[in-house]
Amino acid sequence: MASTYLTKTFASSGTSDKIATISLWCKRAVTGAENSIITAGASLRDLIRFETSGALRVRLSNGSADLITNRLFRDTSAFYHIVISFKTDDATSSNRIKLYVNGVQETSFSTSTYPSINQTLKLGTANPNHIGNDSEQTNPYFNGSMAHFHFIDGTAYDASTFGETDSTSGIWKPKTSPSVTYGSNGFFLKFESGAMGTDSSGNGNNFTVSGNLTQNVDTPSNNFSTLNPLVSRKGTLTNGNLTHEGSGATAPNNVISSLGVTSGKFYIEAKIITANNYNGFGVVTEKNPYVNSGTDYLSNSNDALMYVYSDIYRGGGSLSGTYATLATNDIVQIAIDADNKFLYFGVNGTWQNSSDPTSGATGTGALNMTTYLGSDVTYFVGAETGGASNTRKIEFNFGQGYFGTTAVASANADDGGLGIMEYDVPANYRVLCTKNIKDYG
Repeated sequence: MASTYLTKTFASSGTSDKIATISLWCKRAVTGAENSIITAGASLRDLIRFETSGALRVRLSNGSADLITNRLFRDTSAFYHIVISFKTDDATSSNRIKLYVNGVQETSFSTSTYPSINQTLKLGTANPNHIGNDSEQTNPYFNGSMAHFHFIDGTAYDASTFGETDSTSGIWKPKTSPSVTYGSNGFFLKFESGAMGTDSSGNGNNFTVSGNLTQNVDTPSNNFSTLNPLVSRKGTLTNGNLTHEGSGATAPNNVISSLGVTSGKFYIEAKIITANNYNGFGVVTEKNPYVNSGTDYLSNSNDALMYVYSDIYRGGGSLSGTYATLATNDIVQIAIDADNKFLYFGVNGTWQNSSDPTSGATGTGALNMTTYLGSDVTYFVGAETGGASNTRKIEFNFGQGYFGTTAVASANADDGGLGIMEYDVPANYRVLCTKNIKDYG
């Protein structure tokens, strides 16, 4: 949502200006910066945001009430479920704000100033309400994804109203249709395509969208891979950590996917926005020394197989095979057969080196990952950029349906009906997401 946000100013204080609940799921894209979730008020605002440290903060009226967690929220690969319950008319001060993350109440705070009795809220009342940026200062924006955003006007609910533990996996998951009373200023934002600010509570409390807010298939119930900023060495990640941009001034610029696999068959696409002979795509293992150090290109390690310009590189040298020279706006296809330990590359719908990702144990035209990368390793998608002083940009699609902010021209799903890809997903391959890793990995 970076540089995009939603706004609404309500006509009245609504059902209550003392009792409310906020429930949302969010996936961070960056750390080390303030990220606003929701704020309200043109001055002395109420706010909920991630701090630069990674702590979660709930503040009313510029500090008259202020909670800052000791816990730091730095995971950029998964969704957090955040619930904040306000009941400022409660006789017990610590009951006036309750904060839950993934179903568990937070009780450890570095700052814990609770509201005074009957303190009024600006959230959900006749004040500018901004989701995804700061209503008083414009910045900071929220950089990442949000889903299932509920605001309840007049009732204080706990986290179990909106989420539950999956009986099989033990993972906290959303209740898609919670039993709640929204109150007059309540709303429910599903962030559906073409209706990003539409209220689905039945109240018609629609928000105005500012900026280029996009919808994708990444949800709390099925988390799609992105690029991982925690192991990104130099370069810049944008668009929900799906765009990687590096420059020669900081080369090499390396990044890997947030999800890795040890088995199963998976399909990924990447679009070259600015091509040169330092752009590389491929598979990297956790043993690659340049994933965390950034002192050299991924392709110069023996723990990577990278398609760089017109050859496949490992350990700094090219391997035999016939591969097209990559150009600006080319879409590179990567098929990882982790069951048979083969790797395939395609360009713009044509599989390179006369390869066939559906050839199974035969591995027609494939690169043998056991031979080049060894056994008992985890395979991650990797990218590298660098070279001349101008920037180099690569946009990934792990199934989210976009290259940058542009939707793919086609709409090809995998055999399980998941993902939105530009080219046909090979038979028995799956897009890289948690559901497919669980079911087929």
